[in-house]
Amino acid sequence: MKSYQKSLVGLLLVAILAACGNTSEESQNAHTSTTDPSQNISNSNDNESLTETEKDIATTPKSMKEVYQQKLANRSKEVDKIRKTYSNDSSTLALKKVEGERYDLWDELLNEVYGVLKEQLSKEEMNQLRDEQRNWITYRDDTAKEASLKYQGGTQEHLEYVVVLADLTEERCYELVEDFME
Repeated sequence: MKSYQKSLVGLLLVAILAACGNTSEESQNAHTSTTDPSQNISNSNDNESLTETEKDIATTPKSMKEVYQQKLANRSKEVDKIRKTYSNDSSTLALKKVEGERYDLWDELLNEVYGVLKEQLSKEEMNQLRDEQRNWITYRDDTAKEASLKYQGGTQEHLEYVVVLADLTEERCYELVEDFME
């Protein structure tokens, strides 16, 4: 594990323990005794005996890829909550609102992932990804437009456009994390 990741884990541990009401001395002792959270799980025969804080620490991601895989999962849960909020309203207006929010959430995460990749990739790799991303944006927009033309002039036209934008943006988030993130 890189030293900055160990420091991050240590700071996270201190913050979690502080939030749980432990004194700074207890937090410091916990910080010095736990340098590799993965050891907590491998050395424990009974994971059920771990406190919630210990479970959180034991499952702390070790790489940015793992962090963003978790963010992808969390984003999917957010989208599910939004859909449940509007589950009793199947009007076109409600569906447009849900899909618009869904697109915004995935687009926000896509931009965040892209920003992290700018820091991780070499200059050559980033230049290549930038070109690929520009082509992907054109593909996404063209595909959404083409799909919406089935409903040209109807109430479903804009809905279909946003649904396709959201679908493709979600897929792209997963692709970038899986294929490029370290």
